[in-house]
Amino acid sequence: MKKLLKIRNFCIIAHIDHGKSTLADRMIVVTDTVKSREFRDQFLDDMDLERERGITIKSSAVKLTYRKEREDVYTLNLIDTPGHVDFSYEVSKSIAACEGAILVVDAVQGIEAQTLANLYLAMEHELKIIPVINKIDLKTARINEVKRQMVDSLGVEEDEIIQVSAKENIGTKELLDAIVERVPPPVGSREEPLQALIFDSSYDSYRGVVVYVRVMNGFLESGMQIEMMNKGSKYEVKEVGVFTPNEQPVERIDCGEVGYMVCNIKEAREVVVGDTVTDLARPAQKPLPGYKSVKPMVFSGIYPVSNEDYEDLKSAMEKLRLSDSSFIYDAETSAALGFGFRCGFLGLLHMEIIQERLEREFNLDLIVSSPSVNYRVKTVSGEVQEVDNPTKFPEREKIEQVEEPYVKCYIFAPADSLGALMKLCENKRGDFVSTKYLDPTRVQLTYNMPLSEIVIDFYDKIKSSTQGYGSLDYEIIGYRRSDIVKLDILINGVSCDALSCLVHRDKARSKGKDLAAKLKDTIPKHLFKIAIQAAVGGDIIARETVTALKKHVTGKCYGGDITRKRKLWEKQKEGKKKMRRIGQVDVPKEAFLKAMRIS
Repeated sequence: MKKLLKIRNFCIIAHIDHGKSTLADRMIVVTDTVKSREFRDQFLDDMDLERERGITIKSSAVKLTYRKEREDVYTLNLIDTPGHVDFSYEVSKSIAACEGAILVVDAVQGIEAQTLANLYLAMEHELKIIPVINKIDLKTARINEVKRQMVDSLGVEEDEIIQVSAKENIGTKELLDAIVERVPPPVGSREEPLQALIFDSSYDSYRGVVVYVRVMNGFLESGMQIEMMNKGSKYEVKEVGVFTPNEQPVERIDCGEVGYMVCNIKEAREVVVGDTVTDLARPAQKPLPGYKSVKPMVFSGIYPVSNEDYEDLKSAMEKLRLSDSSFIYDAETSAALGFGFRCGFLGLLHMEIIQERLEREFNLDLIVSSPSVNYRVKTVSGEVQEVDNPTKFPEREKIEQVEEPYVKCYIFAPADSLGALMKLCENKRGDFVSTKYLDPTRVQLTYNMPLSEIVIDFYDKIKSSTQGYGSLDYEIIGYRRSDIVKLDILINGVSCDALSCLVHRDKARSKGKDLAAKLKDTIPKHLFKIAIQAAVGGDIIARETVTALKKHVTGKCYGGDITRKRKLWEKQKEGKKKMRRIGQVDVPKEAFLKAMRIS
């Protein structure tokens, strides 16, 4: 093994909105990677959703060429990563392909939840950390305070911290010099058998699956016969290339470099992120370590509005799964909504992004059911079941105990919002752990909480309680026994499976009332009364009634004897009785959509 001295592989990690993408933009401009007429802000964020929301969703790679003063030319492979807690898996994939990480901290907001989470992730992989304070040009910048925070909380040396303003192009060249000096070059040998780590992939409708790789040993070139070691699939490489940042074909990708390959792979499921690519003629003895398999936190049903779109939805999900390996799905059916899929996500933002991508990129109209978490149910027979779907929840008499997932929540916020945050956490069934002051104005609050309480609106409520300055990170700490019940919604006595949900017994009544009230406003009137009931087991805990349509049957009567009108009224009454007995309630899909938006 030898060091590849002219190559540096690094990623940019930070909390959301601390300036990762802007810093990547500045590096692209300073190194003349993209001509000025082709450049645009957020250059590596190529999804419309990323631009509209101002966040990075997918990691992006780009090859930069940098000449340090009076020295040789260096190849810098940069991977820009997301900052939101829901996309931490994207960060972990990028980190595994690098030797160094730029840790960006906002000069105004200081250390936030994901700053620490991403730092620990980089330290686990033994990456060289380059600490950076960004946005030093702002009038409200607290450079000295943030420096102290970084020294105390991150354990970095003060003279290692580089001050930059990505927006104003201050300190970019110093940062590029530091990358060359501090980030260790990759270690590998071109003479060894090929070992390339698959760290991402995308789908091209003409070329099939485009596989993103980091070559650890050997080299990868077009025409080579390769094998994916864990999957056992064999292919011929049709094209290899690098990201400049657009895909640029080259003859070969050498040891230590990041690039892509095209092998005419048609099926999305054939490519597994974390697999090792090797040369079929001279295979490696063992695969690379790869990645820890990701576990979804939030589950929800996704159904097409029109049942005719089911096959299109299935195809779209296969393609989306290719570019997002943390998204999982299984086919399921609902009596109310027809054929669809039970999907697993890393969090609620992840769920929103998947839904929007399916609707935009594949032109689908979808219904998404209320999100749920994975409960662990022990039956009286001793069997333990994992339940992520209310329809699979056993009958009450068969259950011995139910456990729900708990998380340790780290909330970073201004000190003056401490009281409001503690009240919020108590309302969400949280158990207080600790309070730690980062400096006189900022505090870290730690609570143990049920995952089900934070997946819906917890992050939004933190933001509103802290005027937008609060941030959240969490980690799963295991399962705890809890009083979980199944809340059923009955429409004229018939259970509606699409609206069933699993809730804590203390929250069942308020949740049932909200759902019943929302359905009353959204279900159109019929020719008979409709009873909407929320039930736990056999107990009705909330009820609303949709009144019947009133037809003016005596409108054609004018003058004359009252008995004629009475006769018509009696006839109408008998008809309504019959309708109540045999009539079926037609619940439009819009009613499901509105009801499912309830927290």
